[in-house]
Amino acid sequence: MDMMELIKTRKSFRTFDGTKISESDLKKLCNYIKTIDNPYDIPVEFMILDKEKYGLSSPVIEGEDIYIAAKVPKVEHCEEAFGYSFEKMVLYAWSLGIGTTWIGGTLNRELFERAADTKDDEYMMIVTPLGYPSETQSEVDSKLRQSVRGDERFPSSELFFEGDFSNPMESSEDCLEAVRWAPSAANRQPWRIVKVGNSYHFYVRHAEGYVSIVDWEVQKIDLGIAICHFLSVCDGEFVICDPEIDSDEFTEYIATITV
Repeated sequence: MDMMELIKTRKSFRTFDGTKISESDLKKLCNYIKTIDNPYDIPVEFMILDKEKYGLSSPVIEGEDIYIAAKVPKVEHCEEAFGYSFEKMVLYAWSLGIGTTWIGGTLNRELFERAADTKDDEYMMIVTPLGYPSETQSEVDSKLRQSVRGDERFPSSELFFEGDFSNPMESSEDCLEAVRWAPSAANRQPWRIVKVGNSYHFYVRHAEGYVSIVDWEVQKIDLGIAICHFLSVCDGEFVICDPEIDSDEFTEYIATITV
């Protein structure tokens, strides 16, 4: 599959067929994660965690035998760097036919953090099970997907703008379509992009009334995923330089990519 096909066909899998990941696929994945970087130059460390060895599980997952966790230093932009790097791993896993799902809430966090040997100056934000998807979904899996409308995405005109936020943009550009199909926590799709010339300015639209129960900003992880998708299908120069486009109190500048 090419990258756009990977992006559009990837989805969250919570029900696996119970087959262990083949040695060949696991070796390919382990070799790949050693090469992952991100435009923030913040190291994201991945580790493979055996379910039985560490007693790991999630109440929404069936048929898995290993997890991948990742850790990142507690520094500025760590959320975006984490989201970018983790999504690169997710897309590569899917290219091997390995299913994943982002888990940040429905897990025993203390147990996973201990298994990942998380230090005081690190965050272990997300884990994912690894497995070959089952042909049938569990009842929990099906209900979760329906509850967040996991197969739906906002139209371009709600996400992308030209010049400023007063001018919605209908666009079929691959780079923007790749962003539109990115996964996000509870499928909130918090990314907004203002295109000015050849520059694409990324913003996070904070959910009104949303209160985080963790120390990091979950929706900035989503922005890292969006930036990963954009740069996976389009080369560009990445900078953090606020263009000071007028926006409301819930909209925060993240980064700019110029193509």
